[in-house]
Amino acid sequence: MKKDTPKFPPPLDADKVRSLEAEALLKYLNSDSNGLSAADAQARLAFYGLNTIQQKRKSTLLKFLSYFWGPIPWMIETAAVLSAVVRNTDDLAIILILLFFNAIVGFWQEYQAGNAIEQLKKNLALKARVCRDGQWLNIDAVQLVPGDKVKIRLGDVVPADIALLEGDYLSIDQSALTGESLPVDKRTGDLIYSSSIAKQGEMTGVVTGTGAHTYFGKTAKLVSSASSVSHFQKAVMHIGDYLIFISLVLVVILVLVGLERQLPVMELVQFALILTVASIPVALPAVLSVTMAVGAIKLAKLKAIVSRLESIEELAGMDILCSDKTGTLTQNKLTLGEPVMFNGADKHGIILAAALASEVENPDALDSAILQQLDHEKALRSFQQQHFMPFDPVQKRTEAEIKTEQGQMFKVSKGAPQVVLDLCSQEAAMRERADQTVDEFALKGYRALGVAKTDETGRWTFLGILPLFDPPREDAAKTIKEAEEHGIDIKMVTGDNIAIAKQIAGELGLGQNILLAEQIIKAKDNEDIIHQVAQCAERADGFAQVFPEHKYWLVKDLQANNHLVGMTGDGVNDAPALKQADVGIAVSGATDAARAAADLVLTGTGLGVIISAVEEARRIFERMNAYAIYRITETIRIMLFMVSAILIYNFYPITAVMIILLALLNDLPILTIAKDNTWLPPTPVRWNMHKVLTVATVLGLLGVAETFLLLIIAKNHFHVSLDQLQTIIFLKLAVAGHLTLFVARTRHRFFTPPFPAPLLLFTIIGTQIVAALIAGFGWFVTPISWESVGLIWAYCLFWVFIEDSLKLWVYRHLEHKAGVVC
Repeated sequence: MKKDTPKFPPPLDADKVRSLEAEALLKYLNSDSNGLSAADAQARLAFYGLNTIQQKRKSTLLKFLSYFWGPIPWMIETAAVLSAVVRNTDDLAIILILLFFNAIVGFWQEYQAGNAIEQLKKNLALKARVCRDGQWLNIDAVQLVPGDKVKIRLGDVVPADIALLEGDYLSIDQSALTGESLPVDKRTGDLIYSSSIAKQGEMTGVVTGTGAHTYFGKTAKLVSSASSVSHFQKAVMHIGDYLIFISLVLVVILVLVGLERQLPVMELVQFALILTVASIPVALPAVLSVTMAVGAIKLAKLKAIVSRLESIEELAGMDILCSDKTGTLTQNKLTLGEPVMFNGADKHGIILAAALASEVENPDALDSAILQQLDHEKALRSFQQQHFMPFDPVQKRTEAEIKTEQGQMFKVSKGAPQVVLDLCSQEAAMRERADQTVDEFALKGYRALGVAKTDETGRWTFLGILPLFDPPREDAAKTIKEAEEHGIDIKMVTGDNIAIAKQIAGELGLGQNILLAEQIIKAKDNEDIIHQVAQCAERADGFAQVFPEHKYWLVKDLQANNHLVGMTGDGVNDAPALKQADVGIAVSGATDAARAAADLVLTGTGLGVIISAVEEARRIFERMNAYAIYRITETIRIMLFMVSAILIYNFYPITAVMIILLALLNDLPILTIAKDNTWLPPTPVRWNMHKVLTVATVLGLLGVAETFLLLIIAKNHFHVSLDQLQTIIFLKLAVAGHLTLFVARTRHRFFTPPFPAPLLLFTIIGTQIVAALIAGFGWFVTPISWESVGLIWAYCLFWVFIEDSLKLWVYRHLEHKAGVVC
């Protein structure tokens, strides 16, 4: 018997949602106040599909074939056609191998990078609070289905189109969808759209549309992010353009001279094409992407997830980190101290009132500290919370309406003492005593929490002040010292008053130059002193009484002096500062809005996670730096030597087949550089084009000189034939090229730690053995004696020590010159 397919209602449009009352809407969606059952939700997921916008994926075959189309493949294909025309099957076979090798390598590299990015996206997936089988759960937002009952609170990115059913109000930022510049207030019966952001409030609702059936899904045309190219990528691409220009100029000279000397046109064109292909950094984009992607996966294992690969460069160069105090420098484990009572309140009464003004179902750190002081299930059983207003950064307090077992109604509130005091009509003497108590707590590093309750007439009565202490993390002082050794200036950012800030800063060894954020922000509009303000911010050890909106201007002030600034944050109001910062860091437990704005999302707590991420980012940067130096060096060596030798001696120093073999042998080790071991720079690193070009040019010119010397010795002293001379030069270029990679990968002696990664080392040794076998057995080349192979190896090993010494001299010269300039 055929099983009936479950019938579910079609997705609702906005007009239909607005026309239905809450009960009618739930009935239409076959849902109720307890939400869906797990089985029903699973069946609906199969019917409606995942709550995501499916992107059209390009066919894997078409993706692979695309690597045979473009300027570089066209050059190789033209060279192959010319070989076929002149019936040179050996050349044709090798050229076709190069063509397919480049395509396979490019495809595999893109596949690896794509997989890494997909993995990072999974790690950053949005979560949703949903009621299933009457229980509140946190699930991946992609699992939501129409009919699900969900809760939206401050800082959430709305995961689907939702009709609001319960709660007071939500302030929603839907500017990205509708263009409205200000947040919009939403109440019961209103519809909120997927991808908008909750700025204030808390409400529950029912999902009416998911995936492509949401307002966002219907209107989104360009959902893929167009990431800006980082400084590092621009620099590497600039190097690529520079090498292409140099290669083409030298090839044009070669062709013109060849034509003037009446060399065979077909042979000349084929040689010029292959030489161009071998010299242009074809693998540059692939090496860049894979090095970044492999590094990003390693960062994720260190509990730091990059939201875009390019942010690794900024992380490597970050020299100032503005760190939130709570949770990053402190343990975020609030402990309740001995309360100070006002107006005849007792200790139990003030703690009970504070507990009643807390959210028991989803307590935050502050609520938990209070509830732990009570047997809250037993103590709160006699009371029923009728309405709860959650904390938000503007009002700075919570409020709850309570009903007793006898039916009496009253309100309780807890929050910043000054704000709670404002609710109550207090005498000046009492306010003075409260301010004095807060100041005394601050000197001890305590946070103060005011508590109030309404009486029978509805008037607020101030009950007292609860002290709370968040002790510094045990590893914080040590980690701050490590950061300073890494050249990173840590600046504490806290909403606490200046006394608490100084107390914590003293315990952490940060220094006592703590500024009030408001002083810095007020001065920003005065252009006459803006430079002095930036210098004050630069010299500060931290900032106190910081509101989320202050963070944006603090970042701007610090960036004014050419600093790369990192800023941590967790709230929805931190998003502008996280976007403005060179490295926006969403700490563990951050809101969805903060995570979406950040460059780096932490899944672990503490400053140590950030420092570990910085260290790995600098290593990634150094790998890219080493690759750039090596690639420029090899292009100069091959192009300049080839063209110069042809101009001087009027013969090809190596054949077209040998150039292709060199390209193949050189590419293999480069593909493993992403996993190489590298030294850790002690200070922040930035792209220094002058240094890279100088080191690479010196090494390149030395390589040209040593190759010419070998050519002269072999030709004039040993009188080898032209064919054997070409094989000698081929083997020298192959061996010396890979040895140069050892030299370029470190700023110290190449034979000192950190040693090459086993994968890179074995790949280089393997390709060197292949090059020696080609020369010794005469595969595609004229064979030379094994004695000659050994002598060439010895010749290259002798020169690699000279190259290494010259490299160290160049670095010392450049650093000394930079020091004099500074």
